[in-house]
Amino acid sequence: MPAPDDPAGTVGAAGDAGAAETRRSARSGVAGLLGAATSGLFGFVLAVVITRGYGTTGSGVFFAAIGVVTVATAVCTLGAETGLMWALPRRRVGVRGDAARVLPVALIPPLLAGLLVAGAGALTAGALAPRLLGGSVEDGDTLLAVTFAAVPVVVAMTLLLAALRCVRPIRAYVGVQFLLLPVARPVLVGAAALAGGGLLAGMTGWLVPAALALLVCLTLVVGPLGVGRGAVLRPGRADWSTFWRFALPRAASAAIDAGSMWVGVLLTSVLAGPADAGVFGAVGRYVLAGQLAMQGLRVAVSPQLSRLLGHGERAAAAAVHRQLTIWGLVLSWPVYLLLAVFALAFLQLFGPEFTAGVPAMTVLALAMLVNTGVGNVQSLLLMGGRSGLHLVATLAGLTMTVSLGLWLIPGHGATGAALAWAAGIATENLTAAAFARSVVREPLVDAATLRAAVATVAGVGVAAGVGVLAGGRGLPGLAVALGVLLAGCVGLLTLPRVRAGIRATMRQIRARDGAAAAASPTPASTRGR
Repeated sequence: MPAPDDPAGTVGAAGDAGAAETRRSARSGVAGLLGAATSGLFGFVLAVVITRGYGTTGSGVFFAAIGVVTVATAVCTLGAETGLMWALPRRRVGVRGDAARVLPVALIPPLLAGLLVAGAGALTAGALAPRLLGGSVEDGDTLLAVTFAAVPVVVAMTLLLAALRCVRPIRAYVGVQFLLLPVARPVLVGAAALAGGGLLAGMTGWLVPAALALLVCLTLVVGPLGVGRGAVLRPGRADWSTFWRFALPRAASAAIDAGSMWVGVLLTSVLAGPADAGVFGAVGRYVLAGQLAMQGLRVAVSPQLSRLLGHGERAAAAAVHRQLTIWGLVLSWPVYLLLAVFALAFLQLFGPEFTAGVPAMTVLALAMLVNTGVGNVQSLLLMGGRSGLHLVATLAGLTMTVSLGLWLIPGHGATGAALAWAAGIATENLTAAAFARSVVREPLVDAATLRAAVATVAGVGVAAGVGVLAGGRGLPGLAVALGVLLAGCVGLLTLPRVRAGIRATMRQIRARDGAAAAASPTPASTRGR
């Protein structure tokens, strides 16, 4: 046993605690990644359904309507979804806990804002539709009115999803966010398109799953929080001030985060027309699908990061961040590198009229290497309570996107929108990474991260080069590149070092926290998340 003045015991306990946290993040991360993969697949199916069913002009209008509800929802939530993700892991759940008191604080102002926006949007839909959706759209005012009317429902769903992630195991969140919503939407939108129901019916098919998800979330959240079984729902003055002091700076940055692509769609629709907006929207669907791995990792570990940073365990939080950055990089960079090289092949799947978006796809795919390469630095800032710094980073990115967009879109259409968004992506992420490093005061990148980046670029680069030489940048070349990449992955599995690394990861995922958990006990209210 170490002497009282010997720090070895403390260091050992800290190391065990860090190992426990990385095991916990690995288990949550795998669940998030599986859900994100499913969501990405069905998100691609939805994009194909929309583009094939409605063409460039119709899909441009459809994507613009989705942009309206997405941006309006992000504005109306007022940052409360991130506030819930930050606040609930720091409180006790159950009948005798204080977590339920956060619900009225987080729900009432956003729902009031959603109702206000819905009413104003429905009343002004006739005037806004020609500007946002294009003047030639039949029943555009009705389509826009229905879109605005759905905002309160989507706001409530978004907030309850955040609460669900904190009070239930991650599989419940994955089931709703990554299965129910993405699976139901292409089914309902496709049914509407096949029935000849038009854009209004298609948009209704996109919105209905949000109402279903809201009901499921409500059912799953009330039990753990003790709602209806005696839990106190009346918040105190300190509950309001603490929550909104964090959430309000996040309100603006949340709107920017959620609307980053859709701002480009709306700007393109207004400045270049719905056809260019349709092309840009189709390109954006691929770009966002590639980001789903990072999204799955982010939602998986955000409550854990909140707890660690709340307890001052910065080293453990940085270790979790580095681990998940490597995972996200290895999973996302191949997607974006292939999108950059074989943009023509991917866009041909939507139809020949969408191949005009090849330059836009290449530009955005390269920009997303920066986004995924720095990891979830935004989560480190937000879960560390530094929503103000996060707002500065997102405002910098938005300023770059909008200013360049106003300059480039009128003359270059979808390509100009892509260049503007790419500059905004790089600006926001590099700024956020610098802020996160100063806040956490621990290394966010290590030698393992750099090795993973170099190996990924080299491996995918070789496969893409062979594909281009053998079949060009269309579908034949993509097929060859995927075959080479698959053969390379199978070959790597024969290497003892690679197999040992996989076995170590699987042990990490399956292991119990054991003694490490005893050395650094997790509050009962946060276990299993």
